[in-house]
Amino acid sequence: MAFDPESIAEEFHEKYPNEGEFLQVVDSFLNKVSPFISANPDYQDKGVIMRMLEPDQIISFRVSWVDSEGKERLNRGYRVQFNRALGPYKGGLRFHPSVNISILKFLGFEQSLKNSLTGLQLGAGKGGADFDSGRHSDLDVMRFCQAFAAEFFHIANSEADVPAGDIGVSEREIGYIFGYTNKLKRKFSGSFTGKSLESGGSCLRPQATGYGCLYFLEQMLKDNQLKPEEMTANISGAGNVAIYACEKALELGIRVQTLSDSKGVIYDEEGLNEEKLAFVKKVKLEERGRIEEVADKFGLEYSADKKPWDFPCTVALPCATQNELDETDAQKLIDNGCKAVAEGANMPCTNGAVDLFLESGLLYAPGKASNAGGVSVSAFEMAQNKMGLRWTAEEVDKKLKHTMKHIYSQCLEYGGKVNGVPNYVSGANAAGFARLYRAMKNQGVF
Repeated sequence: MAFDPESIAEEFHEKYPNEGEFLQVVDSFLNKVSPFISANPDYQDKGVIMRMLEPDQIISFRVSWVDSEGKERLNRGYRVQFNRALGPYKGGLRFHPSVNISILKFLGFEQSLKNSLTGLQLGAGKGGADFDSGRHSDLDVMRFCQAFAAEFFHIANSEADVPAGDIGVSEREIGYIFGYTNKLKRKFSGSFTGKSLESGGSCLRPQATGYGCLYFLEQMLKDNQLKPEEMTANISGAGNVAIYACEKALELGIRVQTLSDSKGVIYDEEGLNEEKLAFVKKVKLEERGRIEEVADKFGLEYSADKKPWDFPCTVALPCATQNELDETDAQKLIDNGCKAVAEGANMPCTNGAVDLFLESGLLYAPGKASNAGGVSVSAFEMAQNKMGLRWTAEEVDKKLKHTMKHIYSQCLEYGGKVNGVPNYVSGANAAGFARLYRAMKNQGVF
């Protein structure tokens, strides 16, 4: 029987009609991986593919807590344990009002392909809560994290499920959850990554996703005869991913023109420098302020109703959140001469935007490849915890570069070309799928 992606997609659309984000990633995956599956009979077992698209387990729980004013609060927590064929469930916790099952399933499935693509022994999971850490005091964030940990501590396990941070969950939140988990378990456990160095974290973990994205971009530019020092980059976001993507871009000689947050975007035609970036770190990472403060201090253009993609650039780095760059934005980038897009966030480009990039011949790196640096260094943190060692920043950086090079080579090997340029998106999907498929097939049906 011939492989029929439409029948698989139809089954999932009928089964989960209200899970738009999850269906988006299912459709995208089936579309991008279908040529590889159709050409390779050894990968056409529908049962394996269907199981690959279904999470192993979805855990939902109530988080009740009392804030510092004595008011009772109520949130909903989740963990989607998607696939452990390649190792313990691995993936971040997200604290944001938008968190729901559909978003976590989409993130979990993307994580399964991303983790497979790294070549490391990592399963995939995703979780979080509909809690907005940015709107609460540090004391209330601690209270919530401890209440979350009280419901979650039996799930986190260094051999079974190792969460990390994501949007709204930084080193601070991980620290609170990790500490309370250890109290409840009455042992020091390496069951979380993204911890502070003092708590057993890894050097370069905060920088890893942004750095990894730029290492992928650097290789992509080199292979396509483009020089970093001749590139101008527009970056969205102003969290760890965006800030450290900016930092590494400056090291490579790329002129970075934009950063943004949920309130607006700053534009610097001359390009951000070390002084400006240091102030961004202070405002966004230490004070949790607004990007507008950076514009005010340095006299930069600030707009509350524009996106980074409204300004001309040769490189676009979407590093904020899912579906932040749509078809209209993609067309603007193409019309303005953008040559490369590398995703720092998880699925920040809509399917329509990706199609436009591929049709135009623009170089496009999907997040499951270009933002895999974070989970890679999380794996290094897990290894260090097991051995009771700490690697230097230089050692971690060397391993990160090696892993990103491996991911890049897999994308080339499996992707072929589209419109005369490497098809990194098909390569990433096919390579991640192939390794995960083989592992699931090898382990039998259960």
